[in-house]
Amino acid sequence: MQADSIRAVVTGGVSGLGLAVATRIVADGGRVALFDVNDDKGAAAVAALGDDKARYFATDVTDEAAVAANMAAAKDFLNGLNMVVNCAGILGAGRVLGREGSMPLGRFQSTVMVNLVGSFNVAKAGAELMQHNDAGEDGERGVIVNTASVAAYEGQIGQAAYSASKGGVVGMTLPMARELSRFGIRVNTIAPGIFWTPMVDGMPDDVQQSLSASIPFPSRLGRPEEFADLVAYIAGNRYINGETIRLDGAVRLAPK
Repeated sequence: MQADSIRAVVTGGVSGLGLAVATRIVADGGRVALFDVNDDKGAAAVAALGDDKARYFATDVTDEAAVAANMAAAKDFLNGLNMVVNCAGILGAGRVLGREGSMPLGRFQSTVMVNLVGSFNVAKAGAELMQHNDAGEDGERGVIVNTASVAAYEGQIGQAAYSASKGGVVGMTLPMARELSRFGIRVNTIAPGIFWTPMVDGMPDDVQQSLSASIPFPSRLGRPEEFADLVAYIAGNRYINGETIRLDGAVRLAPK
């Protein structure tokens, strides 16, 4: 699809990777609806992007009714909907058997609920609306981009919940793409490596340097703008479908 025709819902859209995606879409002439749970950052993001180009919707991605209602409201604001980008996620770090005992099941469940169930919830709500779009070139009606992680493949110690949730995102990509193909809706996933995000910003300098040194080339952390570049490319290249793309500088995570 043409960049200036993009009408997108971006979850986790008020910071980090999601905000970078939203910023790129608006810079290219598109419009965005930001689904997130941080009202202050939401207001700041809309102020930066322009209230004619962006709107914030306080949204718990695990809430089926709220997501469906906000998706419909977002479509009204955007005057259409042809893209969904899932960037909302939580770390959910913790060992299965830690010093304080075994991991509370609720921690595992909440991680899977946000990262996997939330991604599915938003994707299916978006697809439900996009299926009714007029068909464009090649019959395309929309595109969904999910966010997994390299931890889906090489989860580290303490990432059992996180890796399981992101592995689930990878696993649903192809079957969803195959099913939605009859509606002209593509589904792809990006599995980022170690990126500059607010979480990394809070780490000590030596930890940041160690992370950078672990990446073969370029030996630095990924920039959110590079993630946004890939989202934009996926939107524009209709033959990319059912794929999970690693964006990681050739890093492979060590056990710990």
